[in-house]
Amino acid sequence: MGLSLLAGVTLAASLPCVSSSASAHEQHKRIADANALVSSEAPAGRRQAATKGPYYVDFRARTAASWGHAFVWYGKTSERAVEVAGLTPVGETFTYVLGHLTFVPAETGASYGDLDPEYLTANYRVYLSEADAKRVFAYIKQLQANSLVWNAETANCTSFIGSIASFMGLKTPVRWLRPENYVNRLKEMNGGRQMVRLSAE
Repeated sequence: MGLSLLAGVTLAASLPCVSSSASAHEQHKRIADANALVSSEAPAGRRQAATKGPYYVDFRARTAASWGHAFVWYGKTSERAVEVAGLTPVGETFTYVLGHLTFVPAETGASYGDLDPEYLTANYRVYLSEADAKRVFAYIKQLQANSLVWNAETANCTSFIGSIASFMGLKTPVRWLRPENYVNRLKEMNGGRQMVRLSAE
């Protein structure tokens, strides 16, 4: 029994995309911190709006207990509010470990650390027009509603943000990269382009 428990803990420490749900108090604090960060970036964003677009999707990676986590921030450049979307297993270590063997329940909102700038390891921000942002943001909401399960191999955090990138017309890497490497590779594959225009419907 002791060896099985040790093996489970070792596995959890060595595998990707584990994160915990935040309490309501912690969530409120991190939203306030993120709003302050977005607000500090807003003047530059307003100056760039004419050339880059007034809306954005920011593909992000952060540290976690193991390989890290990939997710997106999205919203309006001139506003303090930020939306967060990512795919994580519901619960703690046991669910995460089980998710390497089978599908487990998932959640798609902000998880612990997503709104803390000090945990950020990579990001790639892409700007959108208002019309394109409406389509992309609606797609993100639909993806969240339809992403009911998590699995380390087939339905993980990088495949989730990759679906968003693909919808936006961006080239995407394979989903098995570490989150930090995935975001950096995504930026590299798209030449660091900062403006996306969706094709006509």
